[in-house]
Amino acid sequence: MLRYMTHRLLGTAIVLLGISAITFTLMHAIPGGPWDREGLTAAKDPAIVTDISEHYGLDKPLWEQYGQLLWNLLHGDLGISYVYGDRGVTAIILDGLPATLTLAAIALGLALIVGISLGTLSALKQNTWIDHLGTILSTSLVSVPGFVVGIALMLIFAVSFDLLPAAGWGSPQHVVLPALALAAFPTALIARVTRASVLDTLHQDHVRTARAKGLSERAILFQHVLRNALIPILTITGPEWAFLVSGSIIIETLFAVPGIGRLFVDGVFDRDYGLIMGGTMFYAFAITTTNLIVDILYAIVDPRIRYAQETS
Repeated sequence: MLRYMTHRLLGTAIVLLGISAITFTLMHAIPGGPWDREGLTAAKDPAIVTDISEHYGLDKPLWEQYGQLLWNLLHGDLGISYVYGDRGVTAIILDGLPATLTLAAIALGLALIVGISLGTLSALKQNTWIDHLGTILSTSLVSVPGFVVGIALMLIFAVSFDLLPAAGWGSPQHVVLPALALAAFPTALIARVTRASVLDTLHQDHVRTARAKGLSERAILFQHVLRNALIPILTITGPEWAFLVSGSIIIETLFAVPGIGRLFVDGVFDRDYGLIMGGTMFYAFAITTTNLIVDILYAIVDPRIRYAQETS
């Protein structure tokens, strides 16, 4: 297990290095810079642009800028923002992190509860109207983009019936609509995977043996079926959590949630190199770390995976 984790950590470092190189290259390959924004006073005076670029080190060769970036990242420094008054990107991300994590956690909780319940019910009621309805619902939610779901929820519950606020943050009511919109896709995906996994487990020999021993259907479902069907669900839960944290960019912008996603979008429009790079590396680290944790949890949920790793 230690050797496996060492290999994974080394692979994670290589992935992060590649992402940083690609992001840095693309940022500087686009014409213009952070001082070329329309309406910015500095953009009207080349001398001011030169002084500011020198202050932030943007006048140095690209290889030297990238080397300094890597050195800062190794020390946990995500750089500074050019738009937020030389404020550290780490502090900016920490300000938006609570809103993003709150939204992602609630969305993932909804997705797991509804998705597993819907998928299990569809599997137990295979080829009935309940199964067909669940399949239609999950297929529809997978096919529709999250921002479309968000606009529909906004029109129904905020505009038509005035039951919930359309945008903003600060009260439990503000969380409902963005959480539902963000949870739509993972709910459908988890439901489909759960249905397939439960159906496969129901036809395995150990389930037939449990029935032959006279165990109740409830005991069989919770002790034998769902436990063994958990591996595929766990497989997608980790990436889905990373998706909810990093994929909430559009939803946060749509519902004016002051999270990391909205800050990242603002940084892109403002050509804020520091915020773009810092946000990208944060998302990349969150995704790779989540995948590593999920792989380790495999061995906890299913001991056979741990034994296979020890003997390989």
